[in-house]
Amino acid sequence: MAPRPTPSDRFTFGLWTVGWQGRDPFGDATRAPVDPVESVHRLAGLGAAGVTFHDDDLIPFGSSTSERDAHVSRFKDALAETGMTVPMMTTNLFTHPVFKDGGFTSNDRSVRRYALRKVARNIDLAAELGARTYVFWGGREGAEYDGAKDVRAALDRYREGIDTLAAYVLEQGYDLRFAIEPKPNEPRGDILLPTVGHALAFIAELEHRDMVGLNPEVGHEQMAGLNFTSGVAQALWSGKLFHIDLNGQRSIKFDQDLVFGHGDLLNAFFLVDLLEHGADGSPTYDGPRHFDYKPSRTEDMAGVWASAEANMATYLLLKERAEAYRADPEVQAALEASGVASLRQPTLTEGESFADLLADRGAWEDFDVERAAEHGFGFVRLNQLALEHLLGAR
Repeated sequence: MAPRPTPSDRFTFGLWTVGWQGRDPFGDATRAPVDPVESVHRLAGLGAAGVTFHDDDLIPFGSSTSERDAHVSRFKDALAETGMTVPMMTTNLFTHPVFKDGGFTSNDRSVRRYALRKVARNIDLAAELGARTYVFWGGREGAEYDGAKDVRAALDRYREGIDTLAAYVLEQGYDLRFAIEPKPNEPRGDILLPTVGHALAFIAELEHRDMVGLNPEVGHEQMAGLNFTSGVAQALWSGKLFHIDLNGQRSIKFDQDLVFGHGDLLNAFFLVDLLEHGADGSPTYDGPRHFDYKPSRTEDMAGVWASAEANMATYLLLKERAEAYRADPEVQAALEASGVASLRQPTLTEGESFADLLADRGAWEDFDVERAAEHGFGFVRLNQLALEHLLGAR
C-alpha cells in the first residue's frame, strides 16, 4: 500500500493541473471548470501542502479591480481554512491572443510594455500571499520561422524584462526569487531558452543573476531527448535549483504532462534519490515537490483527484525504494566497485601544482594503460540492483 502524504512532504500542485478541463488542439473540454477554492480544499484533504497558480487561473483575464479583490479574498479564506500555502506564483503570458508573438520578446513594443506591467502587478500579489519563488515560462517567447525573430535582439529584450522586474522586487523589498522554466517547443515552434543549459547561460548574463535560478520540468527536458536527472544535477551544481516541476513523459513527442513516474520510471527513481539523498545521503533540495501535470482528458472528476493522489503516492514510493537501495550492502559494495564515490576526490591533490603532475611518472611514463583499460566498472550490475529495488524484488 502506498504511504499517505502529509504537508511535511511539501507536495504542491498548480491550480491549472487539477483544474485542466481536458481541452486540446483537437478536442473540446471533457470536464467542467473547477473552482480554485474547491481545488484548495480537495488537495489539502489529500495531504498536499500548497498550491501555485498563474494569475489567470485565479482571476479571469479582464477582471475589474473589485472583481479581482473578491477572487483573491475567497482564495485567501480557503488558504486560511486549510493551512495551505502559496510557495510559487507565475503570470500567464501565453493564452490571450495579444501574446501570440510573446510577452517579453514580442516584435510589438507596446505588448512588451503591457507584459511587464502584468507581471509586476502579480509580483505584488505573490508577495502578499507569501510566495518565495516567481516562475517565468516563456511559452510564446519564440518563433516558427527563422526570419521572423532577431534572436539576439529577443534575448536582449528577455534580459531587459527579467532585469527590470528583478530591480522592482529589490526596490519593493520583497523576499522573492525568480526561476526560469526551460522548454524546447510547444506552443511555439521553437522556444527561447529551450533547455537547462541554455537557461543557465542566459542567467549568467543578467544584472541580478544571484536572485534568478531554474524551475526545470521533467517533460520539458525529455522532450528534447535529454536526461532530466542529469539536468537537475547540473542545476544543483550551479546552485540554481530554485523550484522543480514533476510529471511524466514518454520520449520525444508533444508535452504529455503525465502523472509523475508514468513515463521514464527508472529516471524518476534516480531523480527522487538525487533530491532526497544526494551523493552522501543528505537531501540536496529543500523546496516544494511541485506537480505540473494534466489529468488525462479521459478522466472524470473522480479521476482528477485520484491522479493528484497518484503523483504524491508515486513520489513517496520511489523515496522508500531509494532509501532501501541506499541501505542495501550489495548496493554499497557495487558503488564502491564502480568507483562512484572516488569521483569526488580531486584529480590533483591539495597543494599539488601542474608541475608536480608533470613530474609524476606514475601519471604518464609508468602508467600501465593496457591494465587500466582492462578494468571493468560494473555499471550494469549497479543499474540492475536499482531496478530490482524499484520492482520490489529486494
